[in-house]
Amino acid sequence: MNEEIHPFRIQTPQADLDDLADRLARTRWTGELAGVGDAYGVPLRQVQELVAYWRDGYDWRAWEARLNSHPQFTTTIDGQRIHFLHVRSPHPDATPLVLTHGWPMSVAEYLDVIAPLTEPQDPADAFHLVIPHLPGFGWSGPTTERGWDYRRTARAWAELMRRLGYGRYGAHGNDAGSIVTPELGRVDPEHVVGVHVTQILSFPSGDPAETAGFDEADREKLRFLEWFMEHKGAFNKLQSTEPQTLAHALADSPVGQLAWSLQLFGDTVSPDYTLTNVMVHWLTGTAASAARFYYENARAEPAAEPTTVPLGLANFAQDFQSIRPLAERDHKNIVSWNSYDRGSHFAAHDAPDLLVGDIRGFFRGLAG
Repeated sequence: MNEEIHPFRIQTPQADLDDLADRLARTRWTGELAGVGDAYGVPLRQVQELVAYWRDGYDWRAWEARLNSHPQFTTTIDGQRIHFLHVRSPHPDATPLVLTHGWPMSVAEYLDVIAPLTEPQDPADAFHLVIPHLPGFGWSGPTTERGWDYRRTARAWAELMRRLGYGRYGAHGNDAGSIVTPELGRVDPEHVVGVHVTQILSFPSGDPAETAGFDEADREKLRFLEWFMEHKGAFNKLQSTEPQTLAHALADSPVGQLAWSLQLFGDTVSPDYTLTNVMVHWLTGTAASAARFYYENARAEPAAEPTTVPLGLANFAQDFQSIRPLAERDHKNIVSWNSYDRGSHFAAHDAPDLLVGDIRGFFRGLAG
């Protein structure tokens, strides 16, 4: 088995940026009904405003340079190329920590927390960071065979950390990363000291008895979950059933890629955050393989037993609200559960101070 790790640097051909500029200039805009807001989906005006900035204000080369300011590598695990940032702390005894992003994000999701996590004043708060692209995302893509679900990804992460020489390490995840990360604790409990997430994605089984004892706060969370899946779950439904049908449009249209990503990004994050993540998908041609992650997860075998590695949650105000009775059904060692009055689904971007503080507190607690 080839375990070589190769240095990597993002080098976007100017021809790719010229092609993008040409496509943006020739966008054929869709029509929409007047006065309906976002009732039918992402509004035209929101997309047009972002495209105008994309053409005349956004600077990919600056973001490329920011990504390239961190050491990057590739390796092949289970037949799949894996691209990752590996940022070691100046504190030699820092805790190794693997950070897993979600969809439609990329490793750019964590740029704002790299310095606070690696360079704190107190060495006890320091981490060596490993930030991989999910298989099929960014420079880890595309996938070339079936089966790259969250369980296979977790096994790949365990192998990645072994190759890097980390005998004991922690894990954090958001969105899809909040599915992969607990599974990493399940498949590698001898080495994972703790798992920290921003959502515990435990859903009702369908048995009415399971929710009969919910208090009003948990019932409200359940109502929001049902509303979200009914009104905002198009990305999940289509990507988990017919990702290839969607991919033809996204691979050909950068504006299509942008609008599809805006289902989740909305206007809660900065234009640069949205466009940088969209650019990673566009430049690497991974619309199809990133969408396939949902398809594979929908067909993954469910876990037979709850997780047992220590688990911590940082739940942010404008995000999916985890339901503790369901979480405790699936995870038997929840040791930290904190809720915050600000921050969204993209807390590493819009509430990095809170996220960093919660990660530090969680792993400090385990060490103590």
